[in-house]
Amino acid sequence: MHIPDLTTYAPHRSTPDAEFEGTIVPGLRADFYRRPEGDRVASVGRYSYRGRTVLMAWGFVDEKHCRQHAVHSHGGWSTVADGCPDVRFDNGFEVRTPDGEWLRA
Repeated sequence: MHIPDLTTYAPHRSTPDAEFEGTIVPGLRADFYRRPEGDRVASVGRYSYRGRTVLMAWGFVDEKHCRQHAVHSHGGWSTVADGCPDVRFDNGFEVRTPDGEWLRA
């Protein structure tokens, strides 16, 4: 599976100081995109922390959780992983890469 091509989606909404899994994270921006896929609506969230892209998560709007995600680091995008990413909010924003490393955003 590949990372979604956002040029094939329409912007839906943007949220500065976004909420991630029920927690508002100052400095986390979420940009959401949507497109119809048959009788469903595909959705992608692109998250950046203090101006740096850190992850994308996607699935369908009728699903409770992310279907897949990828983490962005200095080396580019990680491989695509199933489900929602693991994140921590202790001193900023951290996300776990598919190989288990915690990336501090």
